[in-house]
Amino acid sequence: MNLQSRLWAAILVGIAGLVAGGCAVRFSQRSPWDIQQIQTLSDELDKFRTLARLKSEEADQLRDARQRLSSEIGGEDISVGFDARGLVVRMLDRVLFDSGKAQLRPEAYPILDKVVKVLNEELPRQPIGIEGHTDNEPIRKSGWKDNWELSLARSRAVLTYLVKERGVDPARVSASGYGEYRPIASNDTSAGRRANRRVEIVVLPKGTPAETGPQSASEAAAEAEAAEQTFAK
Repeated sequence: MNLQSRLWAAILVGIAGLVAGGCAVRFSQRSPWDIQQIQTLSDELDKFRTLARLKSEEADQLRDARQRLSSEIGGEDISVGFDARGLVVRMLDRVLFDSGKAQLRPEAYPILDKVVKVLNEELPRQPIGIEGHTDNEPIRKSGWKDNWELSLARSRAVLTYLVKERGVDPARVSASGYGEYRPIASNDTSAGRRANRRVEIVVLPKGTPAETGPQSASEAAAEAEAAEQTFAK
């Protein structure tokens, strides 16, 4: 039985007792335990309503952020939407990186700056996960050990820029690399492989610890520069 049902059941028990005892029976004659239970349930219901209101506000903030991001950076290579994780900003790899590289292209900075501005203004306390993804084509010439390594290096590069250059709180962010193992399209076609080569900035629900990701900001920031220099050639 949920909280609201329990509260109404307790209230109905009280009313039934009053009816059975006649109109002259006063509510104060009921058991002190019954009265305490009703008050406790009432307090819990108020708390539940408050939490529901806060979640509604959070949902409104996420919708507002999505609308702003879609209008400011949305396009053929960048999409903004929701999935089971939260609000997702999905960018094809060519928006941020040259082929096989994990150094941000100069053209990537204005895009990431707009993302940061919206996140800081609309969702200043939301945890952020940065995910790197690739297609299933084997690494041949770029020097990376595998796609997993490349995808993680790219997510680190985005995280490092957000934290070091744009002042995003390191406690809010984490970096993950999934290689080719979480495709969103078939790798059997060039269009599908292009869609799978992407970086996603995921705004997670409040209360989701950023440090639960495979790598937190403090770890990623310490390693990203070395990785970029190693594979810059």
